[in-house]
Amino acid sequence: MPLNIDWRQILLHLFNFCILALALYFLLYKPVKNFMEKRKAHYEEEAEKSAKLKSEAEEMKKEYAEKLNNADAEIEAKRSEALHELHVYREKLVGEAETEAGQIVEKAKKDASRERKKIIDGAGKEIADMVGAATEKLVLGSTSDAYDAFLNAAEKSIEKEENEIK
Repeated sequence: MPLNIDWRQILLHLFNFCILALALYFLLYKPVKNFMEKRKAHYEEEAEKSAKLKSEAEEMKKEYAEKLNNADAEIEAKRSEALHELHVYREKLVGEAETEAGQIVEKAKKDASRERKKIIDGAGKEIADMVGAATEKLVLGSTSDAYDAFLNAAEKSIEKEENEIK
C-alpha cells in the first residue's frame, strides 16, 4: 500500500460521514427547516390579517367620516327645522296675544263707556237736584251769597266728576 492508505478505512469513514450527515439532516436540519417554514407562514398570516384589519379600519374610518359629515348636515337640517317651528310657534303666540289684547281693549272701552254713561247720568241727576235747590232758594228770596255758594258747589261737583273720569 503505497502511502499507507487503506481504501476500506476511507470507505468506512465515508460511510460514517454519510450516516452522520443523514442523522443530522433528519434530527436537526429538517425540524429546524419545518419550524422556520411554520414561523414564516405564521408571520405571513399575521401580516395578511393585519393588512385586512387595516383596510377594514380605513373603510370604517371613511364611513364614520361620511356619517359625521351627514350628521353635521342632519344637525343643521334639524336646527333649521326647529328654528322654523319656533318661528311658527312665536307667530302663533303673538297672534293669540294680539287677539287677546284686542279683546281686552274692547272690553275696557265698553266698560269705560258704560262707566262714563253712568257718571254722566249721575252728574245729570246731581245737576238737576242742584238747579232745583238753587231755583228754590232764588224763588224763596235768598241773597246773592247763596247764589255764589251754589256756583261754588256746582264747580266743585264738576271738578269732582272730571277727576273721576280721568
